[in-house]
Amino acid sequence: MKYLITSESVSEWHPDKMCDQISDAILDACLEQDPDSRVACETLATTWTVIVSWEITTKAKVNYTEIVRKTVKEIGYNETEACYNWDDIWVHLLINTQSPDIAQWVDTGWAGDQWIMYWFATNETDDLMPLSISLAHKLIRKLEEVRHNNTLDYLLPDAKVQVTIEFENHKPKRVDTIVISNQHRERVSLEQLQKDILEVIIKPVVGDLLDNNTILHINPTGRFVIGWPKGDCGLTGRKIIVDTYGWLGRHWGWAFSWKDPSKVDRSWAYIARYVAKNIVASWICERCEVQLGYAIWVAEPVSIYVDTFGTSNIKTEVIVNAIEENFDLTPAWIIETLNLKNPIYRKTAKWWHFGRDDVSWENTNRKEVFEKLI
Repeated sequence: MKYLITSESVSEWHPDKMCDQISDAILDACLEQDPDSRVACETLATTWTVIVSWEITTKAKVNYTEIVRKTVKEIGYNETEACYNWDDIWVHLLINTQSPDIAQWVDTGWAGDQWIMYWFATNETDDLMPLSISLAHKLIRKLEEVRHNNTLDYLLPDAKVQVTIEFENHKPKRVDTIVISNQHRERVSLEQLQKDILEVIIKPVVGDLLDNNTILHINPTGRFVIGWPKGDCGLTGRKIIVDTYGWLGRHWGWAFSWKDPSKVDRSWAYIARYVAKNIVASWICERCEVQLGYAIWVAEPVSIYVDTFGTSNIKTEVIVNAIEENFDLTPAWIIETLNLKNPIYRKTAKWWHFGRDDVSWENTNRKEVFEKLI
């Protein structure tokens, strides 16, 4: 049986990711001074304007406008040709504090809302991420690298990538299609851009998975000079599939960026990935999806569900029992175990949250819990 799976990634300069970074840069600034900060900070970006709103309760003294401008500048929006300039944007702040009705329960370590979390891991790649999203991320990183070092100095900030993988009997076989759209300066021809991206970006990253039948769409519209946020609005939390696993599993629908770790849709997504990855790293299955269900003002999960998609000989209830016996899964335990009160979040918003080697929830230091089940 053959089938195709497609995943997408976007650059750090994409307007939605810019908004993610602004929100998480503000979160990091608060946590750096006050680890108990409560931050729910959403950002919207449009032509020459950034609006920051929501709830922040912190002892930290933060210049929010300065953080917005600094983040936009570091991303690379520092010239009018890129359609956005950090020094010319208008920053509008709409900041409130967290509701005391919610805070009283979160302060005691209980869940501040009801949520259902899914996470997924697969042995298709070394980082236990789906191959389609892993390659899409690598292509984006390569695009950003050659822009930063001026190898392709005509590239401008905004970029999107799609990778379609052909599977046979649930095993990835080849790259079927690659779509790359990258903002560029007026002076480069489409022919030159397509040739350079194939030789400098695609071939080094994709390697042997590329064949003569792979379909390439490089800047398929023919022109991409006007980029976002001038071309479109940016909004925090709108790239949640890019941030996760690219449609290879079910998704709960909530975002990560803009929230401190007391917000369960962030911290519990991280712990669900941590559990799922350690299960797959133990080699008791090839693929694993973990669902955690939580109720408002209740510390422990109301449900734990595991699906190994027929790739394990271990009964599901045995795996669930191992999770319950070895992972506390209360908000306080999750925050402490994964060290989530540290100012680490803008780097996750810069590209993506999973399949990287510099965050605690990607560790496989608990895989022996599941290895014992074999």
